[in-house]
Amino acid sequence: MNSNFTGSLMLISLHGYVAGSPELGKPDTGGQVVFVMELAKRFARLGYNVDVLTRQFEDQPAEDRINDNLRVWRIPFGGPDFIRKEDMHDWYGDFVSNALAAIRRQGLSYDVVNSHYWDAGVSGQKIAEELQIPHIHTPHSLGWWKAKDMKSLDEGESANYRFKERIQTEYVLYRSCDHIIATSEQQATMIEEQYELPSHHITMIPPGIDEQRFTAVTPQQLEEVRQRLKMTENDVYVVGRSATNKGYDLIIQALPHLRQLQPDARLVLAAGANSEDDETLIDSWKAEAAELGVADNIDWRGYVADEDLADYYRAPGIFALPSRYEPFGMTAVEAMACGTPTVLTTRGGLFEQVDFGRHALAADPTRPQEFAAMVNMPMQHDRLRERLSVEGARFARRHFGWTGIARRTLEIFESFKGRYQAAF
Repeated sequence: MNSNFTGSLMLISLHGYVAGSPELGKPDTGGQVVFVMELAKRFARLGYNVDVLTRQFEDQPAEDRINDNLRVWRIPFGGPDFIRKEDMHDWYGDFVSNALAAIRRQGLSYDVVNSHYWDAGVSGQKIAEELQIPHIHTPHSLGWWKAKDMKSLDEGESANYRFKERIQTEYVLYRSCDHIIATSEQQATMIEEQYELPSHHITMIPPGIDEQRFTAVTPQQLEEVRQRLKMTENDVYVVGRSATNKGYDLIIQALPHLRQLQPDARLVLAAGANSEDDETLIDSWKAEAAELGVADNIDWRGYVADEDLADYYRAPGIFALPSRYEPFGMTAVEAMACGTPTVLTTRGGLFEQVDFGRHALAADPTRPQEFAAMVNMPMQHDRLRERLSVEGARFARRHFGWTGIARRTLEIFESFKGRYQAAF
């Protein structure tokens, strides 16, 4: 890559609360928003001018100026209220029209459009065609994969995920855009096989972490963190949105088995809840814990403030990712970088990249007893715990630092720059 090159990039991420410091835990606001903003910040550091286009709603300002090279630009459409990501596609025409009008009014030009998730992908393709510039799409998750893994869940129909419409839209989108950046080898393979796309149309680049923020701390600092957060080495920490696919019920079902092996073990569950449906789901998990006789061994923390995220990863004895479906597993990488032994889901993209028993452990999230056995291993064996702590952190930092991820992504962008210049 030519390190002297600078250009203008448009990133599109429509759903959730997108901001320079996103309010994680709010509806549809999690790993993808972090992913987009961290990439954007690194692109800006490397000399690019970056606009992150998203939706303006509620009382959000039209613009957040992050630095001289980066802004979050909110385009109004769809009214003032929150719209869930499954329904965002209904409004893409208004977004495209309003965004193009604003771009032309301000006399802006871009070298590349990079869209995130299928709702933004459809919009990004239309905008790229209008502006005659390349469009690189990052799916984050696949409708086919999620539909397949959600079939066993009772809430699949009632939640109205619109899988049929989504999969058809993705099928056309993947053929229309110039290139796809998959976030795991597993995802890249599924795009090839289920969406019938040639391998040369896809590049796998994993998500990254803030390597300056997510680090291990000294034993003395760790003790202070544990005292402040009221956590111990016997705690198993799980964090994520209140969603059935996140596997909170499965880790609760694993707890009685774990306590047979580790009588002092307990769960610390940080389940973000932002609606009555979320609260109802949490109440059902609490009822299940009571039926299993482990309600007193679960500490429900709810929303974790952004400034406390790293310490929450550091404080427990084990970090667990029990999701039934997880395109990648960003939280697991962050926990590993903080030196916490981690148990992954075998249903996620990260599982394909770790060395089992060296970087992390893994279990089938649909089998609570198996998951309990894996969580117990580093609790039971000091040498394994120490190995996972050191090697997991080294793996996370070397493979998933955001600056390196950004450079790899820019290489893709630059390979397509100027493709449509002859059309002007």
